[in-house]
Amino acid sequence: MPAARTSHSGAGALAAAPLTDRLLRSWLRCRRRAWLDRHGPLERRQWNAHRALALDEQLRCFQQLLPQRPGRGEQACSRGEAGVMGLRLYGQLRAPGLHQPLALEAHPPLLQRVDGHSRWGPFAYRPVLARQGRNLTREHRLQLTLWGRLLEEQQQAPVPRALVVGPGDRSLMREPLTLTPALQRQLDESLERLAADLERPQPPPLVNDRKKCVLCGWRTLCDAVAAEEGHLSEVSGIGGKRRDLLLGEGIGSLSELAAADPARLAEDLAVHGEQHREVAPQLVAQARVQAQGAPLRRPRAQGEALPELRQATGVLIYDIESDPDARDDFLHGFLSLQRDAAGRWPGPVAGASTADARGAASPSHAAQESGAFHPLLALQEHGEARLWQRLRTLLRKHPDWPVLHYGETESIYLLRLAERQGAGEAERQALKGRLIDVHQRLRQHWLLPVNSYGLKAVAGWRGFRWSQSGVDGARCLLWWRQWRLGVRTPARSRHQLRRIFTYNRDDCLATWAVAAWLLEQDEG
Repeated sequence: MPAARTSHSGAGALAAAPLTDRLLRSWLRCRRRAWLDRHGPLERRQWNAHRALALDEQLRCFQQLLPQRPGRGEQACSRGEAGVMGLRLYGQLRAPGLHQPLALEAHPPLLQRVDGHSRWGPFAYRPVLARQGRNLTREHRLQLTLWGRLLEEQQQAPVPRALVVGPGDRSLMREPLTLTPALQRQLDESLERLAADLERPQPPPLVNDRKKCVLCGWRTLCDAVAAEEGHLSEVSGIGGKRRDLLLGEGIGSLSELAAADPARLAEDLAVHGEQHREVAPQLVAQARVQAQGAPLRRPRAQGEALPELRQATGVLIYDIESDPDARDDFLHGFLSLQRDAAGRWPGPVAGASTADARGAASPSHAAQESGAFHPLLALQEHGEARLWQRLRTLLRKHPDWPVLHYGETESIYLLRLAERQGAGEAERQALKGRLIDVHQRLRQHWLLPVNSYGLKAVAGWRGFRWSQSGVDGARCLLWWRQWRLGVRTPARSRHQLRRIFTYNRDDCLATWAVAAWLLEQDEG
């Protein structure tokens, strides 16, 4: 297809709503998302912290790149400032397959002055993108290509290269990107396909792999559609590749998978690899449990899920809050729970009715009344040695209590920290023996009617509710960064930390809600 060109001329009627760089970014992530951004009901779109975290990372990268604060708009370009923000770019896309030119609009976050000649003077500009993650993606390349194309028209000078920046191990990572003819062709094709999708009367279908939907503001709307359709992505353990394999076998929904013959499906999928033969019966069993809406003990499960708690007088529940980009495990929260005078645990095991799992608020309420929460802040400037001593002191207060956690993060961190801090082999083995991964035990013993075995989904199925509505790990991380980098009054500082501590404590309580259910099943 011949390369289309952008133009500022007024020839040709333009569509009323332009194609923007934000729409392009959404479309490259998910075609359905772009359609919803243009046509979806705004009241159903939810704010999430991931975009705010990305903007926070972008700001920090740009501050490292530029020696001084960037200027704003066209006037800053005319003055030849080293960096410019707030310049909106316009253009048109013309292509043989289009009935009329497409209006384009972009708002690059930063332009950097470079050598050259433009209509503003003996200098030119190039677009800069701050990326998250360590890899340069198609999304990054095409966004920069669009910015470069429109900037070229605006400054009346070539934009042969753009710049990508990102956090490095010790300093800012800088990676130039050549805006090649191949990228220009890919951009043309993507914009035409985006325009065609936006003309559809209904949104494009749900994506195969919905793991990244957690980052999208339309998640709850699409979750409802997926549940109504019985989309295969609703079955825990099915991602994009497995869904494609199942579709190839004529299985297109949760109900169809639940009705499948496990042995026959195993043979059919074995042609794609032995691992698929092994997983096929598990997928059918999981689909059946979700279709029936009731938990099922795994046939091969042996013994109790949490035998270590049979004789324990108390437990510590451990949860870490982290900033993965900064490699900063900044909060180590412990909830201590112990049996009452009659030897009963807090929660459903204490005698509360659990006939209706969705109404079982008792795990959190009972634990809240009896549990002591110990939040240990781990500031990097204080060093690991100080953190290890604080953790060690807390653990030694209850040497015989098991330490429950959900997922492998906490055990891996604690054991590696102990080794780095010179703990002896006997101490490390004793610590390892106390650590119990509730998630692992749950998966070994039970199939649940949930589409994910993450803590939010499982504890939510049990009726647990986090006390701060709409808060997740990303929101907690945003609060932490604001606390670390912001100008704080004592009152505001306490308020921000209190919200972080509350979220971490709720995670501990949610872990106990799951553990208490496992105990109840063992005793039943």
